Amino acid sequence: MSIFEYNGSALVAMVGKNCFAIASDRRLGVQLQTIATDFQRIFKIHDKLYVGLSGLATDAQTLYQRLAFRHKLYQLREERDMKPETFASLVSALLYEKRFGPYFCQPVIAGLGDDNVPFICTMDCLGAKELAKDFVVSGTASESLYGACESMYKPNMEPEELFETISQALLSSVDRDCLSGWGGHVLVVTPTEVQERTLKGRMD
Repeated sequence: MSIFEYNGSALVAMVGKNCFAIASDRRLGVQLQTIATDFQRIFKIHDKLYVGLSGLATDAQTLYQRLAFRHKLYQLREERDMKPETFASLVSALLYEKRFGPYFCQPVIAGLGDDNVPFICTMDCLGAKELAKDFVVSGTASESLYGACESMYKPNMEPEELFETISQALLSSVDRDCLSGWGGHVLVVTPTEVQERTLKGRMD
């Protein structure tokens, strides 16, 4: 078993019309044993920028602390919030810095940039960015998430439809992966509000 699969995870971010959604499962496991069913994988950087960290849970928490620290320094120096593109470059540089003993995380970054244009991207544990205009996935359920998102996604969705689509994609995908699941956690971010919802899924 790969170290990335040790705790199990499922992460997906999707773009809508001037909005985006990011969702994760809630299971924390040690291989096939479930430890917790309310584990947080999506972290807030500021009101319009979120990062999801799949992979090894301990590294995810450490990496988030370092990212939050770096962003606070940026806010103090620049007196403004970081743009999503800038933050993606920061995450990439931070991961590449540790390339010989990497953080075993695959981040998903989602945010609203200038003029509320949504930005999403993912990267591997060495910081190689993969940008997308529609959706990005990460974690042990990524293969089934690709299939579900390919078939369900359509461009320029309104926030409510985007929530429905990302939720159905997540729930149907984690049912095909025994290392992730136990419900879901969905954030839909628009220029004016953030909607946070918890999904109930199969509890096995």
